[in-house]
Amino acid sequence: MHDTERVTLARLPSGVELETTVHTYGDGDGPTLYVQAAQHGREINGSEVLRRLHGELLAREDGFSGTLIAVPVADPITFDRVSYTAPEALDSVNANMNRCWPGDPDGSLHERMAATLWAYAGDADAIVDLHTGGKEMLSHTVYLQGDAECRALAEAFGHDLLLAEAAGEDADAEWADRNFGGKLRVAATQAGIPTITPELAHNTELVEDAIDAGVAGMLDTLRHLDMLPGEAAPTNATIARNHLGRVKADDSGLFHVDGDVELGDYVEPGDHVGAVYDPTSYDVLQEVTVDREGIVYSLEREATVTAGSTLVGVALLLEE
Repeated sequence: MHDTERVTLARLPSGVELETTVHTYGDGDGPTLYVQAAQHGREINGSEVLRRLHGELLAREDGFSGTLIAVPVADPITFDRVSYTAPEALDSVNANMNRCWPGDPDGSLHERMAATLWAYAGDADAIVDLHTGGKEMLSHTVYLQGDAECRALAEAFGHDLLLAEAAGEDADAEWADRNFGGKLRVAATQAGIPTITPELAHNTELVEDAIDAGVAGMLDTLRHLDMLPGEAAPTNATIARNHLGRVKADDSGLFHVDGDVELGDYVEPGDHVGAVYDPTSYDVLQEVTVDREGIVYSLEREATVTAGSTLVGVALLLEE
């Protein structure tokens, strides 16, 4: 069984209603899985994953139990602008929708949108929040460190790299500074709902390998929850913590990658990556080296960088 509902998320100053479509599959006899995509409008691979999953589920004559609630475009504001955040004029308080969950029906525009979707997500037994990393980022799945149900959900979805993110007092200072407590994954996990965030390859473009992995991950997640027959594929994923291990630019300039470090490499402190230099004077402003041991999961390839921007992301291996 499949139903669709056109839902009003919020209203613009002109009176135009911001709407999205909520798809519901199943007979309600079993667990409920909530999944959404395109909370950040540049991150579109998840939307295509849900379109293909839709076809897979409709082609099945039986074997599905429970309820799947799917929202292919969670944030139409950023989707229409192919952006990560909303314009200041629309939401100067919460430009990033993924910092204000579970939302507030009387709050800012994004808080109201989150509250509307939370009415569906908040009653689920599990949540998958589909995102998309940058062009120079390994696909990975994030879950709350120390939460066994979240880890099992992440392992079922798959990916070669699983990132365990610490939260609250166990996290780095950056976690609080960037208001990560308002992420859907964090808010839902703290509300007792196992939640994961798969990051599916590149943003702004549809990448077939990432889409295929996303569809396979969703099907295995449904199997893990006993919503589809069969077993989730076994995983040999690397487990690491966390995705805040960043090497940043000390100054603005051009970043020339001239080391041997590549995505997915195991690195140690002192490994050379490249240099940031002044394009007018040719002065080297920073010799970029890795400052920690772990797996390189992101490496900036857009050469023009500003002070404070991330050049290399290193995930710390976990021994579990």
